[in-house]
Amino acid sequence: MNSSPQSVRRHIAIFGRRNVGKSSLLNAITAQDVAIVSHQAGTTTDPVKHAMEINPLGPCILIDTAGFDDEGTVGTLRNERTHRVLDQADMALLVVDQSQDLTLEKQWSDELRRLEIPTIIVLNKIDTISNLDEVVELINHTLGTKPVAISAMRNIGINRLRKALASATEEDEPESLTGNLAKPGDTILLVMPQDPQAPRGRLILPQVQTIRDLLDKQCNVMCCTLENLESSLNQLKLAPALIITDSQVFKQVYEKKPASSMLTSFSVLMAATKGNLEVLLEGALAIDRLTPLSRVLIAEACTHAPMSEDIGREKIPRIIRKRFGESVTFDIHAGKDYTADLSSYDLIIHCGACMFNRRLMLSRIRRAQEQGVPITNYGLAIAHLQGILNKVSLPK
Repeated sequence: MNSSPQSVRRHIAIFGRRNVGKSSLLNAITAQDVAIVSHQAGTTTDPVKHAMEINPLGPCILIDTAGFDDEGTVGTLRNERTHRVLDQADMALLVVDQSQDLTLEKQWSDELRRLEIPTIIVLNKIDTISNLDEVVELINHTLGTKPVAISAMRNIGINRLRKALASATEEDEPESLTGNLAKPGDTILLVMPQDPQAPRGRLILPQVQTIRDLLDKQCNVMCCTLENLESSLNQLKLAPALIITDSQVFKQVYEKKPASSMLTSFSVLMAATKGNLEVLLEGALAIDRLTPLSRVLIAEACTHAPMSEDIGREKIPRIIRKRFGESVTFDIHAGKDYTADLSSYDLIIHCGACMFNRRLMLSRIRRAQEQGVPITNYGLAIAHLQGILNKVSLPK
């Protein structure tokens, strides 16, 4: 489980004031000294991620954040970084103590509720509270949720908190990557070109995740490259129920596939699993509204060193410029920090986001919608540009 990629782990963020016991709580939940604990306020200066296997939650990412009451110029920068964690938090632990002033906690609670992030209020340091029932009732009245009462330093109530976390995440189990496109016993053919973006000896993450998903469904999985597609089809007695291809060879595979076989791509599967497929489909159709003066943002999840014929930096821009003119402008953004102002763009074309958890990709889609900018992803964009989007099978 500890080898599970970060993108498929639940991201649990811990928020609260300085010295409220966030780092102590992280250590208590994990039963390890993974965070520095100090009575000096402001020990945690930046969000710190810890990949853990926590029973009964499974593989998680716990994010320890700086206190949201930090002050001064540096404190403002730390608060900004703490706020960015909201974009990737599948769940939040909002830690409070016996302080009677819950103004900041109310602001954060309201924001977490607005963003629909499941939140557990944690009342820490109960071993120091004489009027516990009164404090619990005050928090319940002010924040609208009864807190889970614990003492992180004395390991009181930690098992109760773990159970609360497990209960809150039961409804958030990841869905099948292939959805209704594959069922037990189906033969599925994967077309997986190996280009410079995939280091020698490795498969890229979407391919690995798709294979695992299909094996879990008891499907028969066959893999090939584009060059071996025809020979692979000839070896099968029956046409595969589904062909899943790398988006870069969508058109070539479509032209060679049996009429009875459904066709989709790894990127399309990621669009449904990581994001909002309906919104991303609308974004693909928005390509038709581009003009020679349009400005397009190419957004990548990972910060890799670009190779020749990079799909986002070279192939997609080349196809669009061939259709709309060489004057179309493309900006490239890579990594988890995202451009705040998107209003100057006519379209955002995002990678499959295999390195992101779903919450982070959805936050990018939401931000684009709020600013009125269409957004799609590589696979859907390529399928539409090649005129086969309506021929592609979409998971449900």
